[in-house]
Amino acid sequence: MNESMIQFSYDGLCLRFDKENLRYSILSGTTAWKTEETFSPFFRLRSCEEPVYFKDAEVQKHELVKSGVGEGIRSSYRDFVLSKSAGSESGKEETLSFSFETFVWIEYSTKQVYFEWIPFTEAPENAIEQVFFPGPFSFQKERNDWYTILPKEQGILIPNTWDVSFKQDGFNGRFGTASAYLPVFGQVKEGEGYLAESLTPWNMGYEAVHEAGTNKTAVQFRIEPSLGQMEYRRIMRYIFFSDCDYNSILKCYRELAREEGKLKTLKEKEVSTPSVKRLIGASFVHKGIKTCVQPDSEFFDQDAPDKNNRLVPFRKRAEEMRAFKADGVEKLYLHLDGWGDAGYDNKHPDVGPACVEAGGWEGMRELSKTMEELGYLFGIHDQYRDFYKKAESYDDDLACKSADGSIFTHARWAGGPQAYLCTSQAQYYVRRNFERLLGEGVHLDAAYLDVFTCNEGDECANPRHKMRRRDSYEYRNACFRYLLSKNILPSSEEVNDWAVPWLVFCHYAPYDFMLREPGSPKYGIPIPMFNLVYHDCLIIPWMMEKLPEEDYMLYALLNGGAPYLVRDPAYMGIDGAFTPEEEMPWKTHLERVRAVSDFHEKVGEVELVRHEILDEKGYRQRSSFANGYTVEVDFKEGRYQISSIK
Repeated sequence: MNESMIQFSYDGLCLRFDKENLRYSILSGTTAWKTEETFSPFFRLRSCEEPVYFKDAEVQKHELVKSGVGEGIRSSYRDFVLSKSAGSESGKEETLSFSFETFVWIEYSTKQVYFEWIPFTEAPENAIEQVFFPGPFSFQKERNDWYTILPKEQGILIPNTWDVSFKQDGFNGRFGTASAYLPVFGQVKEGEGYLAESLTPWNMGYEAVHEAGTNKTAVQFRIEPSLGQMEYRRIMRYIFFSDCDYNSILKCYRELAREEGKLKTLKEKEVSTPSVKRLIGASFVHKGIKTCVQPDSEFFDQDAPDKNNRLVPFRKRAEEMRAFKADGVEKLYLHLDGWGDAGYDNKHPDVGPACVEAGGWEGMRELSKTMEELGYLFGIHDQYRDFYKKAESYDDDLACKSADGSIFTHARWAGGPQAYLCTSQAQYYVRRNFERLLGEGVHLDAAYLDVFTCNEGDECANPRHKMRRRDSYEYRNACFRYLLSKNILPSSEEVNDWAVPWLVFCHYAPYDFMLREPGSPKYGIPIPMFNLVYHDCLIIPWMMEKLPEEDYMLYALLNGGAPYLVRDPAYMGIDGAFTPEEEMPWKTHLERVRAVSDFHEKVGEVELVRHEILDEKGYRQRSSFANGYTVEVDFKEGRYQISSIK
């Protein structure tokens, strides 16, 4: 045996570690999963682009360790020599005083493999930018049945032979964001596969690379600091499978989510909040009252001033609801934007009072009363992350402060310059605003807290309310729980694993290509990763546009989701708000909406048990639900077929 190699075996698993290059290999049955030969674990410093490799530590130690629950390989690293290119300020070699351990071990009871990265002493504050460990497995072969699944939005599957290069979004694979609804990824090669899960996802993400024509996909974990320090142990879990596909992998994660208490179904949520049931089979309507784009907003159009402002009275929206009823729409949910006096995306969190020009509190009460009379559900848009400087309660001391003392600001949205409200304060503003709404006699069935489930958790270094990213997610959940306590159904922009127990529905949870220009190339085959885990836990409305390229209605059916009857966006050209090239007769649109609503009525509360890709490019797909319903779609031909096996 190679003297540089440490290895041990347990019940069909063999773990090998090369002390020279610090690469791991895991033999699961007869299948080997090996760290890429060109990879060596490393971290990056903010002061330099050049990586610092674990193997460059002046002091290293590697040992085999056993306990009552498992065994593994513990490695320690201390003191790293930095050349000028690696961040030395003097131009001479310097030593970075920094120490950490890695611990890679097999748990006896489950045969799960854990990779732990454990800081012991900190580097200077803000020195460490990223850590890459344990690295990607070698995954290169010209075969369609070698594929990678990534949790980007709803989910994508990338065959090694896929002819489009993968591109990450602005969140760059960070868990807890639109880049990763789930803290997992996986790979399968000829029926052998693994699930990789971050058990500490708050300051972690994934990095994936697929270049068209290479027949190769690489995916790995990325570890980031919290408030400028590495602070705590990061844990990654790998589970290996034989005779599997992506369904097997995701159903395994569903059971892990159940074990961790995250799998709370809609039927369970109905026990405490019966109105959840009223959303099953409902059509979704997204409309607004007032838009007012400030001159210092990036969205302000100087060449077309009329586009910057819009006002629709509350009574007009009530008339529209009556018209929907007359058209035979029996179940409907109205999401109302811009109901506050300042208009959409203005002055948050000081959103009230109800827009005076549109009818004020009386007009809003009448709209809510109309919704009750029609048997419809009524909800409002609200926002507790964006902290607008024009808000009366704006205070630098309540804004998120970075570890270096700075306050991040921008002016992208309609309300102009803003910071981010420290999430530790959000629940107080939620309570203030909703107590006022309810006190004014406005009946609310639901509320939408914008961006909470698509943006990363925030961090705040202000010692008066210091907050880590994990804390931020908990504070957001506290806001959802408050709404539930008032029998108000909570929703947010998208979905995320951390919010599942408390969220009832969302604005959307689309495939990533739906948020790009129609006709944009797909980075892989769209698959319902999130829904294979959580379909029966959340209600997801879907876009219904029929574009020249494809029919989005088919994705709504395939995912057993609810339909958008009307989706009137506040901002055009982003977030999937693109004008279709062809208009559809209203009667035809209603028929399509009813078809999706009817199917959602049948499957909205049951598990999506299996999804299948029926051809090489994913044009034909099939979903099967726990109550015997199946739907098969053909995206190329624009057809679908629903069947039931009783």
